Amino acid sequence: MKNYSLIGGLFLLSLFSCKRYLDKTPDEDITLKEVFTNRLYTESFLTSIYAGQPWEINPVDIDGINRYASPWTGASDEMEITFPGSYVHYMNRGGWNAQNIVSNWQFAYQSIRKADVFLENIDQLPLQDGYTQDNKNRWIGEAHFLRAFDNFAVFRIYGPMAIMDQAKTPNDDFKSIKRSPVDACVAFIVKDCDAAAGLLPITANSDQQGRATKAAALALKARVLLYAASPLFNGNADFRDFKNPDGEALFSQAYDAGKWKQAANAARECIEVCEAAGYGLYTAPSNNPVENYTNLFLQNNNREILWAMNRQAFQHLERCSNPLSYGGFSILSVSQQLVDAYQDTLGRDVITGYNADGSPVINGDASYTETGFAAASGKNWDAGISNMYVAREPRFYASVHFTGAKWKNTVIQTYFNGKDGASKNGTDFSKTGYVLRKFSNPLINIQTNSGWDLKTFIMFRLGEQYLNYAEALNESDGPVADVYTYVNAIRARAGLPGLPASLSKEQMREKIWHERRIELAFEGHRYFDTRRWKIAAKTNNGSLLGMNINSGNSQQDVSFYKRTEADKRIFKAPRDYFWPVPQSELDKDPGLIQSMYW
Repeated sequence: MKNYSLIGGLFLLSLFSCKRYLDKTPDEDITLKEVFTNRLYTESFLTSIYAGQPWEINPVDIDGINRYASPWTGASDEMEITFPGSYVHYMNRGGWNAQNIVSNWQFAYQSIRKADVFLENIDQLPLQDGYTQDNKNRWIGEAHFLRAFDNFAVFRIYGPMAIMDQAKTPNDDFKSIKRSPVDACVAFIVKDCDAAAGLLPITANSDQQGRATKAAALALKARVLLYAASPLFNGNADFRDFKNPDGEALFSQAYDAGKWKQAANAARECIEVCEAAGYGLYTAPSNNPVENYTNLFLQNNNREILWAMNRQAFQHLERCSNPLSYGGFSILSVSQQLVDAYQDTLGRDVITGYNADGSPVINGDASYTETGFAAASGKNWDAGISNMYVAREPRFYASVHFTGAKWKNTVIQTYFNGKDGASKNGTDFSKTGYVLRKFSNPLINIQTNSGWDLKTFIMFRLGEQYLNYAEALNESDGPVADVYTYVNAIRARAGLPGLPASLSKEQMREKIWHERRIELAFEGHRYFDTRRWKIAAKTNNGSLLGMNINSGNSQQDVSFYKRTEADKRIFKAPRDYFWPVPQSELDKDPGLIQSMYW
C-alpha cells in the first residue's frame, strides 16, 4: 500500500472498499457517506483514531504494527536499553538522520486526517435509534481532543508543524502545505483542547475508560502551554533563521514572560476542575509511601489518572523490566545518574555533582556513604546490601531493581556472575546493574505465564499537573505560597519533608526540575523536559554511567560497585533539540522544509 502521511493518510480512502475494514456483504462496497449515516460504522471510525495513538508503553522498539516509536526513556539520561535493535541507539550515538528516522510524522498525520474526516462528516449521522445530541457532542469532543493530541505529538518533536484542519484528497494541491509558526501551532492545539473541554464530560463511565474526557483536554492544554512558555519555544535565538521558503519566521525572537502565566492559569484550571469532580492524588490504603507510588501505576483507573491508554494484556514491558532469573529480559537498564538523583529519607541530595574523572561529589550533610554494606535491615532494605542503597527515599525502592533488593521474595543479583548478571545471557542483561521496577506487577509470573493483567499507560495524571502549575507559577510570580503547596503535596505523598522556606526563584526552579525528574521518571517526560529547558546538551552528552557489570562474584564483591561507562552519548546542539522530518515526506510535499540544522 502506498505510503501517504502528511498528505493526509490518503490510504484510508481505500479502506472504505476493503472487506476487512467493516463488516458487509460480499458484493457491497462501503462509501464514506455510508460510514457516516450508520451509527455503528461511525463509532467504529472514531474508535480507529484511538487505535492509531502512540504506544508510549513500549520504550524499547517500534511495536509490532509499526505505530509511533516512543524512545523517550532510552533516549534520555534515565536509561540505557540493552536491545541492540532499538532506535534509541541511533539517537544516542549521533547516527540518526532524515533517511532512517522512524515514522512518527507519518502516523501522526494519518490520525490527524482521520479526525479531520470525522469532524467534516459527523453531521451526516441522524439523531435516531438512541443516538442523541449528547452522544454527538461527546464524539465531536473526542475527535477534537485526539486531533489536538496528535498535533502535540508532532509539535513536541518537530517544533513548527504543518497545520492540517481539513482532510486532503488526492486531487488537492499540496504545494501550499507548509510549516506554521510556533505560536500558531500552539494556538491551534489549544483551540482544539478548548473545543473538546466544552463538549466532554469530566469523567468517564466504567464502560468508557480510555475515552477522552474534559479532564484529559484540560491536562493536554496545560502541558502544551507549559512547553510553549519554556526556553526551547519561547524566544529561542538558536532558531532565529528557521523560516519558510517565503521568509515567514517560524520562531518568535521575543521572549514572552506572559506565556508562563498562561501556562500556570491552565494548569490551575485543570487542577481545580478535576478536584471538584473527585480526582485527587492517589494514596494506597496503608498510605505507605512505597505502596503509594507503586500502586499508582498498578491500580488502573484510580483517582489520579486523567487519561490512560488501554493496551490490553501487553506483556513486553513486563518482560523487558524483569530480571533474568525471573524470566525477564532485563534490558531496561536504569542509569547511575538517575540512581544518584534519588535523595535520602530526609529529602537531602546524596550526590551533588561529579568530578572531572566521573567520581561523585558526595553531600557530607546527607546520611550517605558509598563504602561498606548494611549491617542491619531497614524499612525498605535488607542487611548486606551496599550502603549506596541504604536510607534512600521511598520512590527509589518503588522504581529501581538493584543488587541485593528483593523481588518476589528472592534477591536480585546483577553483578557479573550473579543469576541476573551479564554472564548468564549473551544479549539480554542490564548494562548498568540496575533494572526498571516501576510499572511491574509482582503478581505476574513470567516463568509460568500466569497473572497477566490489563495494562494501561498513564498519559496524564494530576500529579503532573501539580508540578506543571508549580513550575509555571514560579517562573511567572516567583516562589509564592502555591508553588510550595503543590510541590510539597507531591513530596508528602512520597514520604519526604517539604522544601526549605525562603528559596529564591532560581533555587525553586532547581527543586522543581529535580522533583519532576524523580516523580515523573520513566513516564516519557524527562526527554522533553531536558529539551524544553535546553539542558539536554549537558544531560545527554557524554558518559552514561552504571555499575561495573563485567565484574563481581558475590553481592559484596566491591569490584562491582564502581561507576563505569555504560554508553557514550552524543548530543549535537542545537540540531538534536528537534527531529529531522523523513526525507520521504519532504519529497512528497514541496512546500515543507527540513528541520533546521539537519
